[in-house]
Amino acid sequence: MKKFLAANPLKRRQVLHFFGGTIGFTLLGCWRDESASSVPSTVAQQTPVTPGCVIKPQQTEGPYFVDERLNRADIRSDPADGVVKEGVPLQLVFRVSQLSGNACTPLANAIVDIWHCDALGVYSDVSDPSFSTVGQKFLRGYQVTDANGIARFVTIYPGWYPGRAVHIHFKIRTSLTSGSGTEFTSQLYFDDALTDRVHAQLPYATKRSGRQRNNSDGIFLDGGARLLLQLTQNAAGYTGRFDIALA
Repeated sequence: MKKFLAANPLKRRQVLHFFGGTIGFTLLGCWRDESASSVPSTVAQQTPVTPGCVIKPQQTEGPYFVDERLNRADIRSDPADGVVKEGVPLQLVFRVSQLSGNACTPLANAIVDIWHCDALGVYSDVSDPSFSTVGQKFLRGYQVTDANGIARFVTIYPGWYPGRAVHIHFKIRTSLTSGSGTEFTSQLYFDDALTDRVHAQLPYATKRSGRQRNNSDGIFLDGGARLLLQLTQNAAGYTGRFDIALA
């Protein structure tokens, strides 16, 4: 596997202009693709499609990754005071595999980081022109995959901020030691119609209208259709499952 060098941190507005980037190692999903023609050409030219798997595109890390080293499944609270962020509960299940030949086999001990904004579009532990949350660590954390390649999280359905569609960032690493191992960074997206329903509820509904939709987000248009979360409703909120394989 190639070593992936993360993009330099960008200001929020600069993120809107960062649609490409160097291809790291391949990210694939372990299900059969029925729409291979929609693979972004820059990816398809460099990475052959393996039978039974589909290519998943790398996307920008963005400006707000902070390597907090928070090993926890429930990322809703701020560890300093225990305050839980309000929002529709969302359970995320990652199934990480290793591509070997034509088969995807479970990848144990992979580190899966996720981070995203709260219901009002605010990230933790950053300084931004519109807010400062330095020292807070809500909606951030990582899990290590088990023997079946599974990593589970409990979070909330994200809110929105100007210039971006609703999304969750994720990073998969094989080591937390700087300069060793491999990593892959991308984003997860949501169906706009479902987001409309969720964001009609409180606390999301306290924010004025103006949310960016998927088809007007340049980063989403660079492969985001292959990164849409498949959600099912449960008693508390939603469950999203995401199958990926590293090659």
